[in-house]
Amino acid sequence: MINAKEVIAKRVAKELKDGDYVNLGIGIPALVANYIPEGIEVFLQSENGIIGLGPNADESNIDLDLTNPSGQYATIKEYGMFFDTATSFMMIRGGHIDVTVLGTLEVDEEGSLASWIIPNKLVPGMGGSMDLVTGSKKVIIATTHMNKDQTKIKKKCSLPLTGYKKVDLIVTEMAVMEVRDDGLYLIERHPDVSIEEIIQSTEATLKYDKVKVMEV
Repeated sequence: MINAKEVIAKRVAKELKDGDYVNLGIGIPALVANYIPEGIEVFLQSENGIIGLGPNADESNIDLDLTNPSGQYATIKEYGMFFDTATSFMMIRGGHIDVTVLGTLEVDEEGSLASWIIPNKLVPGMGGSMDLVTGSKKVIIATTHMNKDQTKIKKKCSLPLTGYKKVDLIVTEMAVMEVRDDGLYLIERHPDVSIEEIIQSTEATLKYDKVKVMEV
C-alpha cells in the first residue's frame, strides 16, 4: 500500500537545490523537512518568523516553544534565526523565497490553485499562501491526488482561488505533473500506478511523451 504522505514529501524534497530558501506550508509540505537529501543545504523559512528550521522534532528533542506553521514540534539549525512577522513577509513579498511548497484543495491544468476556503464551511484560512504564491520564484503543490472519491487535479478550479496561474509543479502519491505554457504534462508516475489509472483519476487534460517512473 502506498504511504501517500511519505511518497509526496520525499519526491518534493528532490526538487530542492543547494542554497535554496524554501517555505513549507501546512500539512504534507511540512514533512518535506524530514527528507532533505544528504549534501543539500537549504534554508527553511517560516512565515511566523523563523529561518533555519530543521527536521520535525521527535520525542527526544521536543522544545515546547518551537513549532512549524503546522503546529508540529520542530528543530532549528545552529545558524537559525527568529524575527518578527513583518520581516518574514518582507522576505516573501520581496521575492527572496526560491521555492514554496503548499497543499491545496484544488489545482488546475492552468496552474491556478484553490487552498484557503470552501464556501459555507469552516476551514483554516489563507495564512500566507496568497503572498507565497505571488512572491516565490517556484511554486510546488504537494497534495494527495484524490479527496475521497473526487480528484483534486481539475480542469478548472471551482473554489475561490489562492493564486491564478502560479503553480509550476504538482506532486501527488500517483504522479508528478508540470505546468507548461501549452498545458499540464505528466512527467512521472508511481511505479505501482499506470498512466491509464492516473488519467482516470484526473479531471485535467494530461499531456505526456516520455513518462519516468518515480523513485520511491
